[in-house]
Amino acid sequence: MLDQAAIRTTIAGPWGPLHVAATERGIVAVEWLTTEITFDAALARRLGSPVANAGDVDDDDPRRAWLDAGVAALERLLDGHPASADLRFDLADRPAWDRRVLDAVAGIGWGRTASYGEIARRIGAPRAARAVGGALGRNPVALLIPCHRVIAADGTIGGYGGDGWGSREERLAIKRDLLLREGVTVVAQDG
Repeated sequence: MLDQAAIRTTIAGPWGPLHVAATERGIVAVEWLTTEITFDAALARRLGSPVANAGDVDDDDPRRAWLDAGVAALERLLDGHPASADLRFDLADRPAWDRRVLDAVAGIGWGRTASYGEIARRIGAPRAARAVGGALGRNPVALLIPCHRVIAADGTIGGYGGDGWGSREERLAIKRDLLLREGVTVVAQDG
């Protein structure tokens, strides 16, 4: 077995390849609109150790169970079905604020939405809607912790994905697509 902190695999997705990684503690990263090399390099910097390709580790490697669960959950989500609720995430390297926000967002059910302000209230910081948005923009396990289900207080789509990839319009189109897969229709903000 290779001595790596995380293992990674890549699956086909509607917007290009989806990269998924897991450690022994759970799913640690999900990204799209990037290359395997860029994904691996960013994750290695984040975790402080190299990332291995899942094909290079033994089948009984404890990280494989989390990786396989993450892949199965993504495939269900992209096929328009709720992901399994028994996923575990490795967010130990994330700031405490981000973990609080992501924990609250993980509780938004399939086909439901919540506003940034509502998430802020749920975590006891009612005036921190913008800070909630910042934490969601840093979500390392997007799709599986469903930040696409967080919308603006006026019921419009708001933003999506921070500034890490694609144009604002491309990011909002992906968010609309994800919500439509769950039967939710929202409109884009003007401007």
